[in-house]
Amino acid sequence: MGKSQKKRSMRRHNPMRVPDSHLPKGLESAASSSPKNEAVLPIIQKLESPDASERKWACVAVSNLIQNDPSTRRLLQGKNVVGALITRLSDSEEEVWIEAAGALRNLCIDGGYDICAEMYNKNILAPLKMFVPKISSALSQFLESPKTASENAQKVVYEFTENVNTILWCLSETSNKALSAINQINLIPFLMSFLAARAKLPIATVTAAAQYELRSNVAYSSCLLEIVHNEGGVRGEVFGDKLTMLKVLSSGILSNVSPLPPPSTASGVDVGREIVLPLLQPVVASVSLIESSALAETLVAKLITSLTPELELERLENKLRTVQLALEILTGVCATLPDPVSEAHEGELDAEEDDEEPLITLIQPARLSFPPAAGQSSHPPTTSVLGAIHVSALECLNNIFLSLSASPTPELTAASASGKQIWDGVWAALGSVGTEITRGQERKQGMWEISVGVLWGIGNIWKGSLVPNEEQVQLLIQLCNSSTDPAIRVKCIGTLECLAQHPQSIDANRVIAMHLLSILPTSTAPSTYGTEPLIQALSALIDIYSDENLPYDVNFRQGNFVQRLVDSVEGVRKAVRAIDRRKERDLKLRGEEMRDNLVAFIKYRKALRF
Repeated sequence: MGKSQKKRSMRRHNPMRVPDSHLPKGLESAASSSPKNEAVLPIIQKLESPDASERKWACVAVSNLIQNDPSTRRLLQGKNVVGALITRLSDSEEEVWIEAAGALRNLCIDGGYDICAEMYNKNILAPLKMFVPKISSALSQFLESPKTASENAQKVVYEFTENVNTILWCLSETSNKALSAINQINLIPFLMSFLAARAKLPIATVTAAAQYELRSNVAYSSCLLEIVHNEGGVRGEVFGDKLTMLKVLSSGILSNVSPLPPPSTASGVDVGREIVLPLLQPVVASVSLIESSALAETLVAKLITSLTPELELERLENKLRTVQLALEILTGVCATLPDPVSEAHEGELDAEEDDEEPLITLIQPARLSFPPAAGQSSHPPTTSVLGAIHVSALECLNNIFLSLSASPTPELTAASASGKQIWDGVWAALGSVGTEITRGQERKQGMWEISVGVLWGIGNIWKGSLVPNEEQVQLLIQLCNSSTDPAIRVKCIGTLECLAQHPQSIDANRVIAMHLLSILPTSTAPSTYGTEPLIQALSALIDIYSDENLPYDVNFRQGNFVQRLVDSVEGVRKAVRAIDRRKERDLKLRGEEMRDNLVAFIKYRKALRF
């Protein structure tokens, strides 16, 4: 057998909210495209001023300058704004380090992984660790004696806490190294204290604490269950998207710690199926991306004459981020579902099938889903979250169809009309994405790469009933040829194999077979596609032509494919021999199996004497 796909585990995205990949590399291009070039140097200088008021002003100015402006952000990065702001976290004046934390938080959110990695490398955790006991002390004081501090003083502490917790979350998503370092701080009791005191704290402060991918323990499960079930309440009149976000985050934490052991009230409960899915499915189905994109464009047009639309744009972005988060958690839930279909799991798969329609809708691009070619979106945060939703929905579909295709039920394989509808839905999305991908549109490439895995899963379930489309076949071949990633090539080959097995599509079968044969080594040259794609191509050819009675088998006989396979044997042996068993044990075993299958298949086909 060829390689099987792997399910994607839950992966929290901290995407670049305001991307800069559309800009040419280097500071010179950023300087030429930034309208605020002249303001950068004075701000950097004032961050080092002996006057505390100027240092505070400079921290605030950084936040203002980078808003939806990637070129100015890159300029500031080039002047070591990250290092300067981290230094200000240890400032002698409280107001300065409070504003510095706010600026760093905004840089984390807008700049994504790269800027977070820079912060980690410049040891931002050292000052952040010092704030944890200070925040805990202030929180305890406010909760025990609310009147000991003014409402404004409490507001400052809560906002600072939100900023610190958001930075910690962003850092934790940057790399395993950063996550490991943060876990050593033992943040769980600190962060869970905010969730436990949610009735007395601002919802934004509580939500920021819940963002971190907590690996809680059973002692906190009752608190999380109360949030999910709307028990215990939150401070003030909080409804709608903010409360939904908190519930979604709490369900994600429960997913991380399930199954819940005794004495939890939910011990023995299937957290994914009985708690998470019922909560998240309505969230995922609650938005129209086409309408959201149109609303964002309308609001952006109004920004010229009023600042009010900025708040509406923020609310819209928060709602979309909640949908994105729900999809990421659903992806994780689907990744933990077992592959074998037993009687106990049939209900789970039925639930998965019900998920497909809203997910297919969420992968369809809207007008603002991608930035224009080599340019910036009219509202980068909306474009960022729309693209993230498309990717998350595709990852969720990927896991669903991997589960379903592992052992598809007869009822499922018989529902070929449903398979065709889903297949067409994925291709409709890819048609909107297109193949013209320029600098700054990397998310388009990501959608293609995930989609081909989804198509492979669909194809495995409805193999033989999906009629190959000539344009789609050519696109899959082009992607296989152009990609340098062996995993993408393997998915393309797997999908093409499924299409080649439609009995009546003789011409399409021939086109696909010729591509698969071109991947094989010859008697004089090795394969140029890599070892894994080679093994997958061999597996595909053997599966396609294992039944000589199918109508398309005429291609095998007329094309003298058996001789082409004979010519590849020695090259296949060399390729398998070159796999390092210590480093790639599974690939080695798969390669050896396929080498033996190839020899046996050639012997079988020759014995038929057509």
